[in-house]
Amino acid sequence: MQLQLRDIGHAYGALPVLDGVSMTVEAGEILGIIGPSGCGKSTLLAIAGGLLKPSRGSVSTTGVPPAGCLNALTYVFQDFALLPWRTVEGNVRLGLEPHGLSAADMRGRVELVLAQTKLGDFRAAFPRQLSGGMRQRVGIARALAVRPAVLLMDEPLSALDAQTRLLLMDEFATLFATSNTTVIYVTHNLSEAARLCHRVIALSRRPGRVKEIVGIGEADDISLVEALLWSIIRDEAAAADRELIDAR
Repeated sequence: MQLQLRDIGHAYGALPVLDGVSMTVEAGEILGIIGPSGCGKSTLLAIAGGLLKPSRGSVSTTGVPPAGCLNALTYVFQDFALLPWRTVEGNVRLGLEPHGLSAADMRGRVELVLAQTKLGDFRAAFPRQLSGGMRQRVGIARALAVRPAVLLMDEPLSALDAQTRLLLMDEFATLFATSNTTVIYVTHNLSEAARLCHRVIALSRRPGRVKEIVGIGEADDISLVEALLWSIIRDEAAAADRELIDAR
């Protein structure tokens, strides 16, 4: 399923956040969004996912969701958003329970995503017993269980320490490649964008506009891509850092 955003503009009261942002996310694509703090990255993701109505512009989809899709647009947040009184398996089942699945279908989906995210041995553990990286795996498993058409990821690794972030980045790369999931990936981390994404949209400082779109090939040197991305947003980031803003 393809997701299209056309001429998106948004303001919070008198504060303009986005201005004329258009993009198309192709089926199976990992599209990164980077830019200075306060440029509207998370706002754009909320608009793409239908959580926020834009001040202007439109969001549309074309094509057919994947087989077994229960929730076409599904979020993964940086704060994990797990229910502490539920086990790993219970948290993964949460998004499935309203859909009236058969016991066999429910069990099959849970087993598949627990295996994909390497959580099978931790199904009976509670969130308080898990590391930050493991808790984020649970969030990913819960999202994948509904077989989304588009996975919307808002800074999913930013709350983790550097070592855990590197480990999960490698796991994300493998998971995305094997699940053929379409992803919009918002991040401040240029290494994540260079390592995980097929294309990266760089936004200007507030109000966010599309400054440049960078395609990333499998054979590209990741360090060179990261340097390119930094060269694109460096001046914008420096200017944004000098502004007094109500960042969203």
